[in-house]
Amino acid sequence: MSAQPENGGHEHPHRKLERRLGLFAILATVAISVGGIVEITPMFSARLGPQPLAGVTPYTALEVKGRDIYIREGCYVCHSQMVRPMRAELQRYGEWSRAGEYAYDRPFQLGSRRAGPDLMRVGGKYPDAWHYEHMRDPRSTSPGSIMPRYPWLLERRYDPADVYASAHALQKAGVPYVDVTPENVARSAAGQAGAIVASLAGMQIATEPDREIIALIAYLQRLGTDGKKVLAEGAAAAVPAGAAESAAPAAPSPGPGPETPLPSPTGIGVEPPGGAP
Repeated sequence: MSAQPENGGHEHPHRKLERRLGLFAILATVAISVGGIVEITPMFSARLGPQPLAGVTPYTALEVKGRDIYIREGCYVCHSQMVRPMRAELQRYGEWSRAGEYAYDRPFQLGSRRAGPDLMRVGGKYPDAWHYEHMRDPRSTSPGSIMPRYPWLLERRYDPADVYASAHALQKAGVPYVDVTPENVARSAAGQAGAIVASLAGMQIATEPDREIIALIAYLQRLGTDGKKVLAEGAAAAVPAGAAESAAPAAPSPGPGPETPLPSPTGIGVEPPGGAP
């Protein structure tokens, strides 16, 4: 028995269209093109990313290198960098993430799973020595951890030329660095590395400033610190004067102490707000 046409003997219009393959292909191409334009256009209308949050500054030269190592070792596969506005996450990790905090992340390290904890607010949470030992043997600081060991980071040296190449590429991508020269980048990285080496020496850990572990520590100690400070200042400013005077003093947040210096960006420089990228 032959199939009877639908709709009382009249063939449905979409069946007619399916038989006209040429027209169907043209219409499908137009639909996909329109959808693609709608998705792509916003990327070029907001300076290729979120607007910077006032007070959030680009990474220093050493932190840029640490971030490269973080990406190279696949840390983003098991760790996210995005605190969601949910009670459980706020209690464990702190303030939820704002888009402006990622303005200088090229590319973003939001992550897609959490085999390990979120690292968005890890900066200043632990001393430098903790990060050093954690990368050497995660079980020494976090019993039961499933994280692999990274002992080679304690021995490998980073090349200042690689740091310069990364900083220069970020400048080309729109990060507002100034005075990006091999000399300035090397000077900036060496200065911050020396501070971290000194803090480790205070915990009886001897190392050298050009080791990859030093760059990674610099990056981890920076994560979320700018945003946390800006958000804390904004929350304090929003409290009425009378309420602020009557409120009990808040307990200090776990920030960097003498063992975890977090130098401000120096050496390669950052353009002031409003400057050309």
